[in-house]
Amino acid sequence: MYPLLLKPTIKDYIWGGTRLKKEFGFKTDKKIAAEAWELSCNKDGDSFVINGPLAEKTLREVIFGNWKGEGLGKKAEKFNDFPLLIKLIDAADRLSVQVHPDDNYALKHGGGFGKTEMWYVIDAEENSEILYGLKTNVSKEEFEQRIKNGTLLEICNYVPAKKGDVFFIPSGTLHAIGKGILIAEIQQNSNATYRVYDYDRIGKDGKPRELHINQAIDVTKREHPSIPYGNVGKLEKFSFGEVRELADCELFDVKLIELRGKIEFCEKESFISLLILDGQATAAYDGGEIPLKKGNSLFVPAALPLTLSGDLTVIKTTL
Repeated sequence: MYPLLLKPTIKDYIWGGTRLKKEFGFKTDKKIAAEAWELSCNKDGDSFVINGPLAEKTLREVIFGNWKGEGLGKKAEKFNDFPLLIKLIDAADRLSVQVHPDDNYALKHGGGFGKTEMWYVIDAEENSEILYGLKTNVSKEEFEQRIKNGTLLEICNYVPAKKGDVFFIPSGTLHAIGKGILIAEIQQNSNATYRVYDYDRIGKDGKPRELHINQAIDVTKREHPSIPYGNVGKLEKFSFGEVRELADCELFDVKLIELRGKIEFCEKESFISLLILDGQATAAYDGGEIPLKKGNSLFVPAALPLTLSGDLTVIKTTL
């Protein structure tokens, strides 16, 4: 086993922009690059290996075929599939108001995982906003009525979004990324999304985009969020730079590392995902070196020692 440098699947959703192509260098024939699925073993879009003897295979083919599940680590054993999906998202326009189910609901209605996620705001235009839950607690009856009479946005909780902000979005939380925001998203490996309101936009087929009202009514937590957001997360300084804790839950552990030197990694019970947000570095392991730059995604198998040397900003995710 060796560290896998990955090529993402690019999604051209109608609300996306071109920053992922212009600033991160992703190659695609699509005019819009709304999302780059940087670490993905998902039926709706895989990541592809681009280095070493396994180049051109999908991440899923390597992990579950060539490696037969080894390299994921002990912590992955509680999941019935690859557990994470990591994306870069360029919201040139506002996303739909939406909600995701938990695991129990998702398994009953279509299978697969539910979707809890977290956002790290890489950049945001001035006066950008994120819809994060509701202003106050409301009854199921009021929530349903407001969806049907078009007044749902009046009770939604809009908050400013600034570079460096963190938002933890548990399943069942109503949410929407606002216009002009660039985000790194770490989530459960799921594409289960229930669209509640979409500003009457027309899809590629010329028809209004599908809504999922009944499902949203079933799963939405009709309350004001209690989890801290914004400039949150413990920050520690080391000789190699700074480490900020972005999220730590039973699904994933996420840290932002500002590297100005050298750091060594070796997670015995979990694989590591390294998502490079800026700068350059070299990843060295027993067998070679991999140059890294902005936009790169590296999958590091569990228990594999790795040394990262350089000057860069990286999101490190483990289970």
